[in-house]
Amino acid sequence: MRILGIDYGHKRIGLAYADELGVAVPIPAAVESSENERLEHIASEIKNRRIEKIVVGYPFNMDGTSGAIARDVDAFIETLKARFCLPVDTADERLSSFQAEHDFDMISNKRKKSVASRRRHRLSGDIDSRAIAIVLQEYMDSQ
Repeated sequence: MRILGIDYGHKRIGLAYADELGVAVPIPAAVESSENERLEHIASEIKNRRIEKIVVGYPFNMDGTSGAIARDVDAFIETLKARFCLPVDTADERLSSFQAEHDFDMISNKRKKSVASRRRHRLSGDIDSRAIAIVLQEYMDSQ
């Protein structure tokens, strides 16, 4: 099954892809200036990759409850369902951004430059896409 992973944010939407091989990989984030343009970016990925299912990272609090951000994600999920008519599932995304930032630090292996590097990756959506790739891989592994 071809799955698109989504890490929703108001300015950036991290994206990851997994197929029948069961390996999740980050793909370019939707970082366009408007929400409609970001949704068009997602539409393009769905069409080009022949996506059959969407998995959205769900922002549970550390104690397992959901808060205000989760309500925004719920609304976004309804938008995805209405626009793309695909099944949408959620997966716990707790600590995935922290892990993605750690991975970028380890890859760069430059502690002095890691703050600037992390900021650049965050603005480009690289960290968001890496974070949802982690979540999507955990989702795939649990299925």
